[in-house]
Amino acid sequence: MNRYFLMIIISIFCVSFTQAQEYSFGVKGGGNYVMGGELTGLDSGEGFNSDTFNAEAQFGFHAGIFFELNFGKFFVRPEVIYNSMETEFPFPDQNSTYAVEKLSIPLLFGYNVWGPVDVYAGPAYQNIMNATLEGTEPINQTIVAQNTPLAAQAGIKVGFGRFEIDFRYDRSLASAETQSIDINNGDYGVNRAEFTDTRLNQFLVSLSFKIGDSESNTGRRRGGGCYF
Repeated sequence: MNRYFLMIIISIFCVSFTQAQEYSFGVKGGGNYVMGGELTGLDSGEGFNSDTFNAEAQFGFHAGIFFELNFGKFFVRPEVIYNSMETEFPFPDQNSTYAVEKLSIPLLFGYNVWGPVDVYAGPAYQNIMNATLEGTEPINQTIVAQNTPLAAQAGIKVGFGRFEIDFRYDRSLASAETQSIDINNGDYGVNRAEFTDTRLNQFLVSLSFKIGDSESNTGRRRGGGCYF
């Protein structure tokens, strides 16, 4: 399914590129407000914690590239974004950081509402590069952070010259699945546990910079194929 989804993104991009009236491309980066994560301890004897812990929201960061194709007031915008996300579990003895790194490839469809203001939404392919929870045994045990690579994104952006400010919500479309883990009870106050929800959702605030656009490339071939 991962391969088919990427092929669909590439196909839509190529068709859109041949029909676009204008295009622009550039880099972007910013901060994330990350939410999610639920874990329940297993009561396997005296002194073991069986409480349910909901992770506290934390801040992360992201950086990537974009390519925007414009059709009058409508646009298509594929992106490639690296995300560093984390939340924090308030365990009895000390907090534990749940950290996830992912590569996100959203395909956004947007509309120019007024002047410099655009709204957009679309699907995103998300590849988990790494997911860990502090204090697990063995150390840095890999966490299964999602059971499907799909997410949905929606937001609003405002442009001024070559810059844009972007406010976005990114929600995982994976379902919650339980994963059994072991945690260092002596350090964190939780021993065996079930990670009942590993999904993370986030709000993103980005600053984008347009490196180039169709206005600065007057030699672009109209109606040509998908090429770079």
